[in-house]
Amino acid sequence: MEQSFTRATLGNTGIQVHRLGLSASYRPSVRCVHKALDAGINFFFGYGLDTQLIRVLREFSASERERYVVATGAYNLGFSYTDLRKTLEKRLRQLRTDYIDVFMFLGVLKPEHFPERVREELYRLREEGKVRSVAISCHDQEFVGRLAAEGALDVVMMRYNAAHRGAEERIFPFVGAHNPGVVSYTATRWGMLLRRPRGWSQEARRPTARMCYRFVLSNPHVHVCLTAPSTIEQFEENLAALEAGPLDEQELAFMREFGDSVNSVKRWFM
Repeated sequence: MEQSFTRATLGNTGIQVHRLGLSASYRPSVRCVHKALDAGINFFFGYGLDTQLIRVLREFSASERERYVVATGAYNLGFSYTDLRKTLEKRLRQLRTDYIDVFMFLGVLKPEHFPERVREELYRLREEGKVRSVAISCHDQEFVGRLAAEGALDVVMMRYNAAHRGAEERIFPFVGAHNPGVVSYTATRWGMLLRRPRGWSQEARRPTARMCYRFVLSNPHVHVCLTAPSTIEQFEENLAALEAGPLDEQELAFMREFGDSVNSVKRWFM
């Protein structure tokens, strides 16, 4: 499928996705999850604690399983080795499914957190057919760029927004050869892109949440941009970004300028 502003193929996985994905991080209501499905959204990310999301996805019969794409994973504890298989088996039971579409090792801060034994176990789970693709969520962009260049993963997940644009230099230039799926999150930089940073004029324009999502989705390297609403109203505003289409060059320039202003004040995790 040729990528558009709303639809894409998740890199080399062949999985067809809506480019706006729903994250259950802030526990969206059952109604919100149903609204996402009604809008055509089919990519859902959760940690296994997301009872509302699990409840809705359980409603589908086995014959309807292809209607949605599940991304989940085991979290890096830093101080000990996570049991990936145990976590996967738990997610399969929770969702009453035979496979997970994107299984991730989450919270990787540095290369040492993703040792060879973790990679090999992810590959074994994929070979067994219990997961369709393997991935990590990582804050070290240079490391993600190296993994992408090596073809080590099917999917990579990282921060990307108008203030966090490091992926444009450290990751996106290296995805061409192996074409991993790219999933991004925190389009509003935890809301900081919606607020006036120190030094920005009171009267000057500020981005809306809609513009933040349009900025991310305007980048063709991003296959899925996650949205993590806690209310129906937040979800509807983010969904409206799709109706407006990509930002033009003038709007992109404004978003970069504002993002730089935010980052100059709050450089955390750039």
